[in-house]
Amino acid sequence: MSETSLASWMKALIAYVRSGEPDLTNRQMALLMLVYLTPGPHTVRGLARLLSVSKPVVTRALNTLGGLGYLRRERDQDDRRNVFVVQTSNGAQFLDVFQRHLASGNAAALSRPVLAQAAEAPKAYAHQR
Repeated sequence: MSETSLASWMKALIAYVRSGEPDLTNRQMALLMLVYLTPGPHTVRGLARLLSVSKPVVTRALNTLGGLGYLRRERDQDDRRNVFVVQTSNGAQFLDVFQRHLASGNAAALSRPVLAQAAEAPKAYAHQR
């Protein structure tokens, strides 16, 4: 990953923290992105396999994301034993805002040399204290 990529990721994360949106763990964010950016249908078992974690780990993350309205579970109409993890409009809206944070962080990172930004970071931090 280039320094510019790291700088844009940092700026996106700072914007995300400042946005007041709920803090998601990396695991929750990865799960959310998997459901929205990869073809489904998605199941707990399949998501656990993709992330190399246990099904209970995915279930806990889904409980949180479901409580936020970002994902939901839906029974398969053809086979009621199957439960799919599906997208919601709230989740799509959340990722749309996050994508804008990424785009804005990328533009800001590209506008100034990364090393200059890094040199200014300690000064900005000291100024805030």
